Amino acid sequence: QVQLAESGGRSVQAGESLRLSCVASGDTVNTYSMGWFRQTQGKEREGVAAIDSEGSTTYAEFVKGRFTISKDNAKNTLYLQMDNLKREDTAMYYCAADSLYTRYTNYLPHEINFAYWGQGTQVTVSS
Repeated sequence: QVQLAESGGRSVQAGESLRLSCVASGDTVNTYSMGWFRQTQGKEREGVAAIDSEGSTTYAEFVKGRFTISKDNAKNTLYLQMDNLKREDTAMYYCAADSLYTRYTNYLPHEINFAYWGQGTQVTVSS
């Protein structure tokens, strides 16, 4: 059983940057597929970025060029570097993981593909 703990969310001004972290415990996630999702009140959770078991990354169109997902296997940690933040990036951000060996080819996986979830970290962007 993997536990995920996100951190790094806070209130920032539009145009600023943040880095979210997701520390995994209970298992090593070297070959796990992992992702970041976000949700605002009244809306469905949506995929933001994902990294597959080989380290290939995919992004939602609305964050391409601004967000970068990465994983440090030595630290068992997933990151989301968010640059040039916009008000519409305001949301609760969730980290997700799955142990099934998976390769993504130009698509962002749906949340149903992830068995493990963190509790979320709030990002608020004001202008």
